[in-house]
Amino acid sequence: MRISLRPKLTVVGAGPGDVELITIKAIKALENADVVLYDALVNEELLKYATNAEIVFVGKRLGCHAYSQDQINELIVSMADRYGHVVRLKGGDSFVFGRGIEEIEYAQKFNLETAVVPGISSALGVPATNGISLTQREIAESFWVITGTTAGHKLSKDINLASQSAATVVILMGMHKLEEIIALYQKNRTDDLPIAIIQNGTKENQKKVTGTISTIVKLVKEKEIASPAIIVIGEVVRNTLKLNSYFEEYLEDEFIYQNLNLKP
Repeated sequence: MRISLRPKLTVVGAGPGDVELITIKAIKALENADVVLYDALVNEELLKYATNAEIVFVGKRLGCHAYSQDQINELIVSMADRYGHVVRLKGGDSFVFGRGIEEIEYAQKFNLETAVVPGISSALGVPATNGISLTQREIAESFWVITGTTAGHKLSKDINLASQSAATVVILMGMHKLEEIIALYQKNRTDDLPIAIIQNGTKENQKKVTGTISTIVKLVKEKEIASPAIIVIGEVVRNTLKLNSYFEEYLEDEFIYQNLNLKP
């Protein structure tokens, strides 16, 4: 392990899952790290770049925390004081529901040097990789990115507002609230919007299902889709492109053509 002189925290976004979707700057940060604290949604293949670092898993999943957030904050400071450069590796982008800013603010209280390396958020990268354009002329002029579950384990109130708009809605951490989300859409609108749910997006074990507000709960159960997954709701899902990668096989499904009017 190389010991750096000045305590430093670099918060790094690892991207949505595919190891090739990490940035060059993020790889350089890992190569220069003395300690890497990584999350549950990080593809562990990326740790191969941290050849000189001590590796510590600090991931959190529903009902299973290796460390609490307060413990992670304290670990960042203690590791930086002891070894030097700590890289906090987070799935997606650390400033999109990643609590990256909280860790930086805590580190700055202890006079650590801090830096941020943005990552590709799953909210953007997963739909794009699967042929879904979040904005399209004459279809969607904007998009919302919303957490499905708040810090108080409640459904975000923003989903109620978003469901009444013409915008594309991307919901992260929403699978445990899926039936509540669907109930809101059914309450607030009369159209049967298309919806896509993608589990482990961009990774080799990706699973996906596409349906409509009225059919998606049943389809999710049939296809056994679970967390971690993103939910994309809006007319743009109807115009999903046929790509040569993730979506090619699924677009041959008769359900897609009949119910979403996708063109082969």
